[in-house]
Amino acid sequence: MTTTTTIDRSVAQASALTAEQVAALAAPLSRANVKQRDQGRGKVSYIEGWVAIAEANRIFGFDGWQRETVALQCVSQAERRIGREPSKPSDPPQRDGWGVTYTARVRVIVAGIVREGSGAGHGIDVDLGQAHESALKEAETDAMKRALMTFGNPFGLALYDKQQRQVTSSATGVPARGDITERSPRGDMSPHSPNGITPNAAAGNGSLRRSPAGNGHASNHQPAGLPSAAAVEEGVDTPPEVAALLPLDGATIRRIHTTIRRLPQPQLEGFTKAFRKRFQVPEVASSIADRINQKQHHDWIEAYLVQHQTVA
Repeated sequence: MTTTTTIDRSVAQASALTAEQVAALAAPLSRANVKQRDQGRGKVSYIEGWVAIAEANRIFGFDGWQRETVALQCVSQAERRIGREPSKPSDPPQRDGWGVTYTARVRVIVAGIVREGSGAGHGIDVDLGQAHESALKEAETDAMKRALMTFGNPFGLALYDKQQRQVTSSATGVPARGDITERSPRGDMSPHSPNGITPNAAAGNGSLRRSPAGNGHASNHQPAGLPSAAAVEEGVDTPPEVAALLPLDGATIRRIHTTIRRLPQPQLEGFTKAFRKRFQVPEVASSIADRINQKQHHDWIEAYLVQHQTVA
């Protein structure tokens, strides 16, 4: 069985991605969004379908992207036994059921940029219809994720690097106090911090988290196509939207973290909410600390603190 579905292909006159969108696509993938499953003799890292959709809505806007299933095909349907073969009388018996496999191709359109991905899905159920539904949905979701992946790290591109250097080092899902770093294991305030902010002791330099390199310092890697900070300082003509994406050095990031730690709790919470809203940080991200890594973040934070009369 082969089915092709389409949606309205009329796309508004395309405009380039904004500087904020480019920055979000270049940002590291949050470890909190990464799941693992057993495959063969090892484990495979992946992001779930709902996370990919949530990230697309966050970065592109709810009405800023389109998904189109351009091909859908059932490639296998066969009767099969469901469940493990009983090894003792008390084990449940196997049941007759169905195994179904679909392949899909999905197109994603963002600001006139067209990307496609292929995927497969498998469904096993005693009910043939349910098996088809499960396989179809899984195939479409798999293909969508592969199409979105080509846009950048937030959609799982970082997972194709075996060393996962563009995946944040923090794997905790514990809610943050003030949302700038994690609580202590008991969830109470650190005895060494008046605001309950716990520095990364392992880093030994007051930074809130380790960088993907795991050394407590910001990465000095220069994104492709961006001028160096030195070039900007020397007066090289750099468009503002490009300069905004320049990475911050480790000393600047640590200074910003220190300043934020000193905020009274009410101001800290207000700052965190404002930063999340301004840079569209998803709620599933347990901290904003590792999101502060570009010149645009520095400039916004500086303006925010001045506006709210906070002295560093």
